[in-house]
Amino acid sequence: MQRRDFLRLCGAAGLGFAAPVGPSIVSGAEAAKSGSPAYGGPYYVIFNAAGGWDTTYLMDPKGVNKMNRLYKEGDILTRGAHRLAPNAAHIKAGLSNEDFFKNYGAELLVLNGLDQQSANHEPGKRYMATGKLDSLVYPTFAALVAACKGSEVPLAFLTFGNYSATGNLVPMARVPYLNSLTILANADAVGGNARSPYHDDFVIDEIERTLQEQIKARVSQVRLSRVERSQSMLFAAQLNSKALERVIPYIPKTSPKERLSRQADIVLASFKAGVCVSANLSIGQFDSHANNDADQMRLIPEFLAGIDYLVKKSEELKIRDKLVIVIQSEMGRTPTYNKNNGKDHWAIGSIMFMGRGIRGNRVIGATDDKQLLVPVDPKTLSIDKEKGIRIRPEHIHLALRNLAGIDQHEFSKKFPLKVSEQEQLKSLWG
Repeated sequence: MQRRDFLRLCGAAGLGFAAPVGPSIVSGAEAAKSGSPAYGGPYYVIFNAAGGWDTTYLMDPKGVNKMNRLYKEGDILTRGAHRLAPNAAHIKAGLSNEDFFKNYGAELLVLNGLDQQSANHEPGKRYMATGKLDSLVYPTFAALVAACKGSEVPLAFLTFGNYSATGNLVPMARVPYLNSLTILANADAVGGNARSPYHDDFVIDEIERTLQEQIKARVSQVRLSRVERSQSMLFAAQLNSKALERVIPYIPKTSPKERLSRQADIVLASFKAGVCVSANLSIGQFDSHANNDADQMRLIPEFLAGIDYLVKKSEELKIRDKLVIVIQSEMGRTPTYNKNNGKDHWAIGSIMFMGRGIRGNRVIGATDDKQLLVPVDPKTLSIDKEKGIRIRPEHIHLALRNLAGIDQHEFSKKFPLKVSEQEQLKSLWG
C-alpha cells in the first residue's frame, strides 16, 4: 500500500514515473531488488543567472565609454586566454571573479557576443533554455538530454526553477530541500525517518516477491490498456522507490545556507546514486534596473561560489570528470546606466561552458566598445566582421546536442533546430 501512496504523492508533486510491462520487465525482475538501472553519466548541469547578468563585470570586461564605474581599461585582468573584470575589491561575500578564473580558467570555454535577440525575460529564458525562440513546446536541453539518455531513472530531469519545459518527453522533478530528498529516498518510512518504517523488512520482502510473481504471471495475459498501464506504473513505483534508496548514503547531514549550494547537494547526491541525468539550477534577482553595481557585485560572487561548490563536491564524489556544465543568463545589461544607477535589458550576452569533452582556456566571439556583437566565422570560430554570422542560441543548442551524442535521436528530430550546414559550429568544443 505504501508503494501506491508513494506513486500518488510523486504524481501530485510533478514526479511522474512510468515503465513498460512486458518481456523486458520479466527479464528485469531481478532489478527490483535494487531498483531501476543506475545511470552512470555524463551528467549535465545548467546554471542560470535569472534576471540578466552584467557580462562586463564577468567575462566580457569593458573599461571604456563609461560602461562601468568600478574599474578602468587598465584594470582589466587576464588569465590565460581570458580577459576578466576585476571585482575582488568590491565584494563582501562569495567567490571573486579573479579566484573563479584562477581556479577554472584552464577549463572554461567562453563565448562572448551571443545574439539573444529578445530583451524580455520570458522569451529570453525560453530561447536560452531550448534554442527555439518562437515555440512554447520545445523542451529545454536539460530535459531533452535526460529523455534521450535516461528517462527510465526516477529523477532524470531535476529543476530548481527558471524555464523548465519538457516537451512531454520526460517528467519534471522538483526536490526543493535535502529533507525532501530524504523523504523520497526513505519512502517506506514515516516522514522519511529510516528508524520508523511502515513495515518490517520481512513484510517488504514479501510484498516485493508477491508483486514480481504477479507481474510474471500476467505478462502473457491480454489486458485492457488501462489495467496494463496501472500495473506498469505500480511496478515502476516499486523499481523507482528501491532505486531512490541508493541516494541515502550521499545525502549530506547538514544543508548549506547558500541557495545554489543547497541545490547542488541535491543534484550531486542524485547523480552519484545514478537516479538523475540532468539538472537545471537557478538563482534570481539579477535584473538590476536600479543600483546595478551593488546588485551585480552581490549576486555574481554568490553565483560563482555556487558553481565552485558543485565542482569541488563533485570531486569528493569522484564524478567531476563526468560533468558537463553550462553557465548562462537570459540577457545582458545595457552599456549605459539609467537615472537610477541601474542598467536595463540588453539582448547581447555571453555564455560559458566547462567539463567533459570541452577544451578550455578559450574565448570565442567578442563585443565591440559599444557592446555590440562582432560576427564570427562558424568554421574557424575566428572574428569575421564581413562574412561571419551572428551566433544565436540555436547554434549553441545544436552543438550541445552533438556534444551529448543525441543530435540523431528521435526526440531531437521531433524538435529540430533549423541551422544550415554552413552555420553549424562543428568545432565549438575543440
